Amino acid sequence: MTQTGQPGLPSSSHTATRQIWFDRRELELILWAYGKLVSEGECRDYAIGAHSDHAAFCMYRRASEAPTWIVEKRPDIARKQGAYSVTNATGQVLKRGHELRQVLKIFDKRRFNVVD
Repeated sequence: MTQTGQPGLPSSSHTATRQIWFDRRELELILWAYGKLVSEGECRDYAIGAHSDHAAFCMYRRASEAPTWIVEKRPDIARKQGAYSVTNATGQVLKRGHELRQVLKIFDKRRFNVVD
């Protein structure tokens, strides 16, 4: 039990660690893009993470693998390079920018497909 008297609630003497999250509008855009990838059979699972320096939305082809694409929000570099980016499984930045809608257009193009 914490000092507030309620289990699970932090006491007022502790400072909460700052975490970066996606807001509702950003999540709507990301989930719309993710839904398109699911309907195309490109994705089957996702995970959302909030960290002290960034938020991440990871998209997986299979739940047992590493994420195929990661949409990140990094406010600390927003003025320089743009807060939003999409990276692939190898860590290569596919697109970066100031507007999430523009960054997510990478999924409209078929640039990320492997040619057999």
